[in-house]
Amino acid sequence: MNRLRSRAPLALAIPAVAGLAFLVLPLAGLLITAPWSTLPQRLTEPGVLTALRLSLLTASLATVVCLLLGVPLAWLLARTTFPGRRLVRALVTVPLVLPPVVGGVALLLVFGRRGLLGGWLEATFGVTLPFTTAGVVVAEAFVAMPFLVISVEGALRAADARYEEAAATLGAGRWTVFRRVTLPLIAPGVAAGAVLCWARALGEFGATITFAGNFPGRTQTMPLAVYLALEQDLDAAIVLSLVLLAVSVLILAGLRDRWLGTS
Repeated sequence: MNRLRSRAPLALAIPAVAGLAFLVLPLAGLLITAPWSTLPQRLTEPGVLTALRLSLLTASLATVVCLLLGVPLAWLLARTTFPGRRLVRALVTVPLVLPPVVGGVALLLVFGRRGLLGGWLEATFGVTLPFTTAGVVVAEAFVAMPFLVISVEGALRAADARYEEAAATLGAGRWTVFRRVTLPLIAPGVAAGAVLCWARALGEFGATITFAGNFPGRTQTMPLAVYLALEQDLDAAIVLSLVLLAVSVLILAGLRDRWLGTS
């Protein structure tokens, strides 16, 4: 058994190495061609800092929205039975495979000034979402929430329900059981899902530019700044890409070492 694990057949090793090279070489090219000598100056440019601050703010707010809405949704899918549950689960995962630009168009049709809810929101509360910072948060939450729901639902299904049943037999109500027993049990899954959700929101492009536009200081996040810089200054686009790459690596390292417990 150990010999089988230590040696891989060439028919598998060669395509495996080719696949690894296919994934790693573009990242290596980014690191090799980066303007390291001017990197500190470029990182402190006002446009870069503004886009970075906006990205961190909107991604964090989108994650909060996803936690408030996604955790109860995941609990509903994992702990209850109702007609159409499979359909609901399928609808929850649609943003994972839906082209982000299509998601942006769908958001416009619902929350735009002439959308299904947009006109009512503006007339009743004076709230306008498209082409605003709030619109960025909505777009990011739309594409990122499935990551949280899937992670939390998996954690709920893996958790031992006997602890919840024991708390219920001792007289605890459903909300108390959820708050005192369920949440501590699934905390690692919630944390991992929140980090994945935040990372997806940070890298969102298509739905954001379609629904919120590309206005510096208001809706121009880091991915949009990369797109704009690519047309004007290649070195600036590389620097912005390096920032996003560094954030992604840190997130993956954190998930691996702290929450997933893998080696």
